Amino acid sequence: MFKDHQDPSENPAYLRPSYSRETGDPVEIAVKKARDYLLDQQHAEGYWVFELEADCTIPSEYILMMHFMDEIDTALQDKIAVYLRRHQNADGSYSLFTGGPGDISCTVKAYYALKLAGDDIHSPHMTLAREWLLGQGGAARANVFTRIMLAMFRQVPWRAVPFIPVEIMLLPRWFPFHLDKVAYWSRTVMVPLFILCSHKVSARNPSGIGIRELFSVDPELERNYFSHVRTPLGKLVLGLERVGFALERFIPGSLRARATAKARDWFIERLNGVDGLGAIFPAMVNAYEALDFLGFPPEHEYRRIARESIERLLVIKEDHAYCQPCVSPIWDTGLSSLALQESNRIEHDERTQAAITAGLRWLTSKQLTDHPGDWRVRRPDVEGGGWAFQFENTHYPDVDDSAVVAHALLQADSDEFAEAVRRAGNWIAGMQSTGGGWGAFDADNTYHYLNHIPFADHGALLDPPTADVSGRCLMFLAKLAEQRPDYRPVLDAALDYLRREQETDGSWFGRWGTNYIYGTWSVLVGFETAGVPQDDPAMRRAVAWLKSIQCSDGGWGEDNFTYHDPSVGKRGRFHTSMAFHTSLALLALMAAGEVNSPAVAAGIDYLLRTQGTGGHWHDRYFNAPGFPKVFYLKYHGYDKFFPLWALARFRNERHR
Repeated sequence: MFKDHQDPSENPAYLRPSYSRETGDPVEIAVKKARDYLLDQQHAEGYWVFELEADCTIPSEYILMMHFMDEIDTALQDKIAVYLRRHQNADGSYSLFTGGPGDISCTVKAYYALKLAGDDIHSPHMTLAREWLLGQGGAARANVFTRIMLAMFRQVPWRAVPFIPVEIMLLPRWFPFHLDKVAYWSRTVMVPLFILCSHKVSARNPSGIGIRELFSVDPELERNYFSHVRTPLGKLVLGLERVGFALERFIPGSLRARATAKARDWFIERLNGVDGLGAIFPAMVNAYEALDFLGFPPEHEYRRIARESIERLLVIKEDHAYCQPCVSPIWDTGLSSLALQESNRIEHDERTQAAITAGLRWLTSKQLTDHPGDWRVRRPDVEGGGWAFQFENTHYPDVDDSAVVAHALLQADSDEFAEAVRRAGNWIAGMQSTGGGWGAFDADNTYHYLNHIPFADHGALLDPPTADVSGRCLMFLAKLAEQRPDYRPVLDAALDYLRREQETDGSWFGRWGTNYIYGTWSVLVGFETAGVPQDDPAMRRAVAWLKSIQCSDGGWGEDNFTYHDPSVGKRGRFHTSMAFHTSLALLALMAAGEVNSPAVAAGIDYLLRTQGTGGHWHDRYFNAPGFPKVFYLKYHGYDKFFPLWALARFRNERHR
């Protein structure tokens, strides 16, 4: 059941200030407490980085990797197992996000990891997981990546996985499938995986542990591994792929060796030091296992650094541990800087200003200028000027992060950052896609037919333009256009794109944050900076939608399940309010001129009532997709800097 979404203005309690003159202005007090907490989280080097938690897939895969390589740290394994047991649902399944439905693939990996860690399959939690899985059709119904893992652990035949020969590396760019036509994360994951799958590499699995009990049909007899392929194009590709699989034995050894060498050289060039291939866990693990297969010994620099990059993702607590999918220092520092800039706009606190300057200087040192990058394939004549998401990821600057960071640098209004801002403006403008929007890492990555191939059952092979990224690019470039009027055509195209992307109910889809509240915030702050009038019909529809979904307690919340069921009646709704979503809704409404509305007053009151004694908030639920429907995240910083940003803006608007 959703919470009652009545109009808060109908509740007189929300129209009364929740403070008195004797106790002081609670908004000012809350801003200072939230600001001081955020300042305390800054690292000495100037950056902020908060934990980035995923579902149980990643920690399960860490245990699986240890057994694949026969490099088992039993103490660490025991702590990860504690984490996995704590996150199991009452029905035995594992979800992709807190409170979500059970997911077959995640549950298979968690069960296998716990069995490898020594859990008795007849114990209650393992029995529940097994019964739930069998009730869903068994492990054969798991997704492609899970079946590839099972093939390497010799639990399913190789025919259970798509045919992804390493010879793909030799295909010309005009071919329907080419590395340059898929997203960066797909490239970095796939290239070492081509090697592992083409050579049918097997896990060492020293204990010889399997999970045949999770199959309702013997894996060797199963004939429905690709039952998810239903479109005509998908069936055609599957048929061609099955022919290719049958003819694989006729591929000349010299050709396979040449393709393997090209794949090896490709991912070694992008190993990215201690930050790892693509700076994302799945790619790092595939690279580490491929290096082992290719004969690089444990003491080799590539192997050693690849292992260290994976270990750096671990979060180890006193009684449990988990592995992050990546880290987010550029993103966290950029957003923290924007929140602190808002908090210091009228106060001019010296400690805050020193922290902002330190953060911006650190960010400037991380700008990617003349570095090699895959984005140059589409935009060879654009000068570099972006930022990655992680500490280092030189081949893959992130347009979204770059817009946030560059906006913070621009707001600093300092000659110290002028060159970084100039380059960022040129790079972001140059990365605009043909339709006027922006993707996260590439321009015009819109080969949508590739989502029909059997390998793409996760639906996340591409990086097309999205409204949320485009809204932030508009936010920055519109501000910069005050100095650079030559950006006007870029802005006009972006505005046209965003108007086309608005949903019928007035919201915008959020690709990188949950979900329609996030997307709507992203666009409205861009509209505000671009000078879109507050009475513009698109603005008013968005405002009406945000007000219509406000909870009776004054806050806002949204369920990740809206990615699975985007029905109009589900968007922007959840069984509880969250500080994160409330803050986004408030920032969006204030961007649309609603600072004096009862809805904003109620939302501010919600944040004041739910702030913790330490100055921050605590949202229990996941707040972003890594990939909608497949992989979700909890940014632990979102309930730290977004509420500060919203409260500070409200305070500042009152002082105008």
